[in-house]
Amino acid sequence: MFPMSLAEKESVRNKLIVALDVSSAGAAAQAADKLRGHVGVFKVGSELFSAEGPAVARQLVASGDKVFLDLKFNDIPSTVRAAARGAARLGVSMFTIHANGGLKMMRAALEGAREGAESEGKTRPLVLAVTVLTSLDGEDLKGIGLGGTPEEAAVRLARLAQSAGVDGIVASPQEITSIRKYCGRKLIVVSPGIRPATAAGSAQAKDDQARIATPLAAILAGADYLVVGRPVLQAPDPATAADAIVREMEKAFATFAA
Repeated sequence: MFPMSLAEKESVRNKLIVALDVSSAGAAAQAADKLRGHVGVFKVGSELFSAEGPAVARQLVASGDKVFLDLKFNDIPSTVRAAARGAARLGVSMFTIHANGGLKMMRAALEGAREGAESEGKTRPLVLAVTVLTSLDGEDLKGIGLGGTPEEAAVRLARLAQSAGVDGIVASPQEITSIRKYCGRKLIVVSPGIRPATAAGSAQAKDDQARIATPLAAILAGADYLVVGRPVLQAPDPATAADAIVREMEKAFATFAA
């Protein structure tokens, strides 16, 4: 096993997405200032977007940051197409839709993303379809009328998303191996529910996540990007916490190269 070059280390760092799950633009800016240069992408989700609107995403993009807009669009195709068009105009690098919106909706999202990017002279953002939320377990799926295990549902939705032509999917690290088996390596896999090795066994590790894994395990399973929130944002030193996660990721990627 050879040591990683600086370029390879930079590439690994760019695969770490930190969720800015805060309630104000000020708090998001403070977190971004602490983490810039330590992570590759900042996620703007429903909490921050509902509080501050698109301005916070625009500000991060203007600062040179890559932004993952995680609003999980799920509506009729024409509405999602318009929403995707708006997301692309913001200049974000990636955004989410729900795979359970169906083929027509996912294809409409791709069309909207192309239109929005072309209208602004920007690169089209990656369109990522969410499979099964990491907060759900088998009983939850049964309660909402979805048959099978979370793994079976995730694979089914991942294959549907691949048929729609989207760039990638969002899935729990526990389902990645099966998704790779049926969908191959070309489909980008973004994995939330990540807990550092130092915290994964603690009582507080799960929070509201039902299906979690360490960074090392998620990358070895086949994840391309990892999403981490509270373990970084709530750490005494967020930059140090992010660096520790990147080191775990480097160990996994180095294993592939060995």
